[in-house]
Amino acid sequence: MSSPKKSDETRDLKEKLFRKPVPAWDKLSKQEKRQVFTFAGEYRDFLNRCRTERAAVKYFVEHASKTGFSDIDSRRPHGPKLFRAMRGKALVMAIIGKRPIIEGARLIASHVDCPRLDLKPNPLYEDIGLALFKTQYYGGIKKYQWVSRQLAICGTIVRADGSVVEIEVGLKPDEPVFTIPDLLPHLARKQMEQKASELIPGESLNLIAASAPYGSEQIDDRVKLTVLEWLHRKYGITEEDFASAEIQVVPAEPARDAGLDGGLVAGYGQDDRACAYTSFRAVTEIVKPEHTAVVVFYDKEEIGSEGNTSAQSRFLEMFLTDLMESSGVEPTSQKIHKLFFNSKALSADVAAAIDPTYADVYEKRNDARLGYGIAIKKYTGRGGKGQASDANAEYVGWVRKLFNEHGIVWQPAIMGKVDEGGGGTVAKYLANMGMETLDCGPALLGMHSPLEVSSKDDVWMCHKAFKTFLSS
Repeated sequence: MSSPKKSDETRDLKEKLFRKPVPAWDKLSKQEKRQVFTFAGEYRDFLNRCRTERAAVKYFVEHASKTGFSDIDSRRPHGPKLFRAMRGKALVMAIIGKRPIIEGARLIASHVDCPRLDLKPNPLYEDIGLALFKTQYYGGIKKYQWVSRQLAICGTIVRADGSVVEIEVGLKPDEPVFTIPDLLPHLARKQMEQKASELIPGESLNLIAASAPYGSEQIDDRVKLTVLEWLHRKYGITEEDFASAEIQVVPAEPARDAGLDGGLVAGYGQDDRACAYTSFRAVTEIVKPEHTAVVVFYDKEEIGSEGNTSAQSRFLEMFLTDLMESSGVEPTSQKIHKLFFNSKALSADVAAAIDPTYADVYEKRNDARLGYGIAIKKYTGRGGKGQASDANAEYVGWVRKLFNEHGIVWQPAIMGKVDEGGGGTVAKYLANMGMETLDCGPALLGMHSPLEVSSKDDVWMCHKAFKTFLSS
């Protein structure tokens, strides 16, 4: 039997050597807890106002302009705070630091596109007395989650004369919503025998647009005409204008507090607007960072980062080149690459929180827990780390030390059991430029669903971590 002294030594040694997960709430003072709830309310308002990547970029540009940032392409004199929007769907912001820019930047990259449904180029038709819109899903979704719920449409239409009109219907309480009806259970015997992936075929995601026929004359497609007459009266568009439109179908329900304690946020688009919002707030709240601070908000991440507003485009490189010029540095190819290789980056993307209901697909020792701080993911990918960016141990150690020194509650994380699936981020595209890169962000329940759940203390800790990183 061990002596009391030996037991105390054992406990002390265990306390010293073991890693003990700690809820972020336990590390917050009463004053900081109040800040968490205030910040979460502002974050929730952002989610409700910005259901699309265009709306998010517009919001960021408007607020950046109010906090001293100027468009790098404007003719006005430039200060140290600059931004550039790319085709209304991506954005990069920067604050020139104390050190020469060629010594490297502190860069945070997130994305503002989210899984959703898009209207097809020729979407409107009439069948059995109903007008409907044909849709195509965008990103990795469970199609059955999008039926039998209230939906709204938001987007941009370029008319025949080249003028641009923004459309938004279904988000305000007094506006009609849209829906995709599911098959009633009384007639769903065959449907219920299908695999979940086949339960709702993509071609069945048809949105009800109207039901009342236009006028009294007996002509064809009178309900379709009701839709077109309404759209023409309100937005001045015709059916052909759908061909040059980007119209998205998104959940109509607002983001709300969840849980009796109000400690959670339940709402659409938190992957990855949780990281986008927190990094935006971070860069607008710092003054004169040590290194040049850069935040970038990409589009098209959910479909593999393809396209000219994505992480595979050259718009970040072009902005940093212009930023070097603005700082008085000749942007030669050698100096641009030196800037990349000297930079430290965070690929800001959400993690999958362990759901106790589906515990069998998670790896409890290594997956993130809701409410345990910002999740650090050394690697993502699938199976044998396929399509992953695997951060160097030295860089993970640097970030870990930085967060520990500034009271950031963090947790290591992966993406479920090795052979269950997985996922990727924009980290590999930053790493390909030569930057030290690490994935990190808050954990979510129900990721990629129309109603994702985050913990308010995780979102706050994410903001705190990003602010610390950009200031380093």
